Amino acid sequence: MHSDFIVFLNMIQLVLDDTNIRQHLFPFTLTRPAADIRIGILTIRQKWEKLLGIKVRVNGDEYLEPPRTDTQPVVFAGNIVPTRDFVEQLLKGDYTQEDFMQQSSVRMLQHPWHIFEYNDWAIREDFKLVTEGRQTQPLPSSVVCIRPENIFLEEGAKLQYCILNAEAGPIYIGRNTEIMEGASIRGPFALCEGAAVKMGTRIYGATTIGPYCLAGGEIKNSVLFGYSNKAHDGYLGDAVIGEWCNLGAGTTNSNIKNTASNVKVWNEADGHYLSAGIKCGLLMGDYSRSSINTSFNTGTVTGVCANIFGEGLLPKYIPSFSWGAHKPARYEFEKALSDIANWKKLKNHLLTEKEIQQLQHIFDRL
Repeated sequence: MHSDFIVFLNMIQLVLDDTNIRQHLFPFTLTRPAADIRIGILTIRQKWEKLLGIKVRVNGDEYLEPPRTDTQPVVFAGNIVPTRDFVEQLLKGDYTQEDFMQQSSVRMLQHPWHIFEYNDWAIREDFKLVTEGRQTQPLPSSVVCIRPENIFLEEGAKLQYCILNAEAGPIYIGRNTEIMEGASIRGPFALCEGAAVKMGTRIYGATTIGPYCLAGGEIKNSVLFGYSNKAHDGYLGDAVIGEWCNLGAGTTNSNIKNTASNVKVWNEADGHYLSAGIKCGLLMGDYSRSSINTSFNTGTVTGVCANIFGEGLLPKYIPSFSWGAHKPARYEFEKALSDIANWKKLKNHLLTEKEIQQLQHIFDRL
């Protein structure tokens, strides 16, 4: 990074503002700002911080220290997915934020299905950003590799007797992850820190398995944000799963209609269904869970903290704090908190006061 860039960065405080887009990225922005959405390997906030080398704030962000008074705040849309080229040209003053929206080097999340639609591009961009100038850990001799030069293993990754095919895109294996024997993976693919892929799993690109997730069965072009489980047989395709979710054994989503016509997806901001293109599977908010053999309809949206069960294809929209799916009852708040706490204990985490306050706010607004 040029010296004038560094001087400039010391003079600013970058603020990512999602005020105008937050409701359009429902259900994932019910529990996080847009900048904390994971796409590719990193979240949007993490991308900015790695590219700029500075801490980045989000509008209303109480997680960081109070704003510095010796810097000039520079506000960007929190749903911009940045790249190195975007940031460097911007810092040089060659382009404005608006100019770059027309460039191929950047994407903007305007609907939740954009997360999986842009994930192929995002994994490739993050792979370059995360691995540049670094040496991969050696690949075990028992692993069958196609295009090993496109595979990067972080320290502590464990894998034996699996197949990694990086011909169609890069494969990133994060710290302290595990890929069990018999798994077959095609890139682009990202397995983030602490996550695991179970025996015999089939994963197609472009898929991201977020931190401390568990992956099994058949997965294609999907993003799991973190701490969620899709651990058993069943199909997950063209889907986005939030944090602390669990898909019961045999859970499957449809991702294309029998007529191959456009999939309509519930849009919370406008209060009606919008076309998401030919393919869209499941969009599941944080803390939601499905029972065994759940069948999700094409383009299904679930809110947060829904306990989902029911026969046949389920409704395309399942509200937050639903108990069941067909004419669901309301999940009792204290029962919901108790169940979330139980699931978090399985991964050695506790339900925090901040989470409780956030969920109470969502519950009270229903």
